[in-house]
This record gives sequence, C-alpha cells and structure tokens, in this order.
Amino acid sequence: MDRITFLKSLAMLPLATCNMKIQDFPKIMEQPAFAKATTGKMPVLFVGHGSPMNALEDNAFTRSLRKLGEQFKEEDKKPAAILVVSAHWLTRGSYVNIAPKPETIHDFGGFPQALFDAQYPAPGSPELAKETAKLSALIHETDDWGLDHGAWTILMHLFPEADVPVFQLSIDYYQPLQYHLDLAQQLDALREKGVLIIGSGNIVHNLRLSMERLRNGDTRPYDWAVEFDAWAKEKIASRDFQSLIAYEKAGEAGKLSVPTPDHYIPMLYSLGLAGEKEEIKQAYEEVTLGGISMRTFQVG
Repeated sequence: MDRITFLKSLAMLPLATCNMKIQDFPKIMEQPAFAKATTGKMPVLFVGHGSPMNALEDNAFTRSLRKLGEQFKEEDKKPAAILVVSAHWLTRGSYVNIAPKPETIHDFGGFPQALFDAQYPAPGSPELAKETAKLSALIHETDDWGLDHGAWTILMHLFPEADVPVFQLSIDYYQPLQYHLDLAQQLDALREKGVLIIGSGNIVHNLRLSMERLRNGDTRPYDWAVEFDAWAKEKIASRDFQSLIAYEKAGEAGKLSVPTPDHYIPMLYSLGLAGEKEEIKQAYEEVTLGGISMRTFQVG
C-alpha cells in the first residue's frame, strides 16, 4: 500500500482506532499528505429558521437555503456529517446526541397536519458525536434527543435527500453568553474532519410582539427589529463579537429583539468558529412577521 492510500484509509478510521490523542489532531492536520485525504475544512452556517412552516413552503428564504446547499452537492464538497446547534434544545449542561437514528421531533403545535407528517430520516453520526464530546470536558453524551424543528426544517432545503448524517449539540441555557462563544472555538477540529456546523436560531426573535401584530393582519416589521438586525449585521461585519455578547447595550432595540437568548445563542456558536481571516458572507436578509429576523450567513 502506498503512502497516500494508507493515509486515505487512516482518515476513515475513528480517532480511538488510530490510538491518537485529540490534542495532537490539529498538528497532524497541518501535514499536506493528511489534508489531501480529507474532505477539507468545512464552512460554518448560521440560519435564521423562523416558522416551522418553512419546511413545506417555497418562498424567498427557502429558495436561498436550496441555493446555499448547492455548494455541497459535489462528492468532494459533501460533508461527512452535520452538527446543528438549535435554539430548541435547551439543557442544563452541554450535551451531544449520539443516537444512530435520530427521530424527527415535531416540537410545536397549531400547525397543519402536513407539517406533523413531515419526516427527515437522516442517520445520526455516533462516532463523530463521541469525538465531539472528547473535544471539551464541558460536553456530555446522550441519546435522549433527535432532530428538532430548528434542525430538520432547514435541512429539508439545504440537504433534501437526507443522505448526510446529522447530530445536535444542546445549549446550556444556564450559562452566560461568553460560555457559548468560547465553547464553539473548541469545536473547530470538527471542521477539519468534514463536519458542517450550523447554528439555527434568529437574531431577532420576539414571538409575543410578532403575534400581537399578526392578529391585526399586519406583517410589517417593527422599527426596533429592523434597527437591531442592522446593528447585528454591522457588528458581525466588523467582527465585534464582544458587542454582540453585550447586546443589551444596543438599547431598547436590543431588549425588544432578544427578550430571551435561546434563539440568539446559536449565532454565537457560528461566530465563535470564525477564523481571523475567514470571510463572513451574508446569504439572506429579511425581518418578517413583525419581529423575526431571518438573517442567514456563512463563515468560510
């Protein structure tokens, strides 16, 4: 067996099989021969997922997701797996789902039966999920989860064939925002393994005030929602992530746009993975339903 063939075979094995320490992995990845044997460093996405009905709808947002997914269609660009950090898996402690066949979770109510009938039968990735847990002592394994609507409703458009393994990382809702930005940085080795990491939430997410306006048949965005979404866009472009952590300092617009941080936190995971020289490209921009930002961007 020649050296390149051997390295290609080695790249397909779990780290434990190679008797490799996780802290040594970044050093080995710097070797050119190893780099040729992998999919290459994956980009990172943040998706403003909005209403679960987007799973079934053909609109400007869902078409933008399909366009975003086209870059992964070629075999050498296809992810080895997808890791989603969703606004809808909140826990005490950080957990990674190691289930081999994650169920499609319909974690909502009041929608048409067609949405409850929808399934996203992608396999899980127990091996890569377990490697994720090894990257930080803060991450624990569990099989007590599936794919919530923050994951599967967007993946139906990004990867409609459901042929890429998917697993999720929970949000420890009891930690400060800096915790999430710091934890994200510890996940970077996964990108070198061909894992596409997606944060799924909404930068602006005030469902109560959105419903107030919708009950009156008004879908116009609130001025404060447009203001904060634009503020966040500017902070992302200037890589001022610390200001994004201290979003309350953006004034009343910040407080109204982020009444609770559950949908905001996934953005911090995506930004925490951004290398100093990596481009952050805006893929979709819209404030809809009064107070929901659908802003979507790509790192790398």
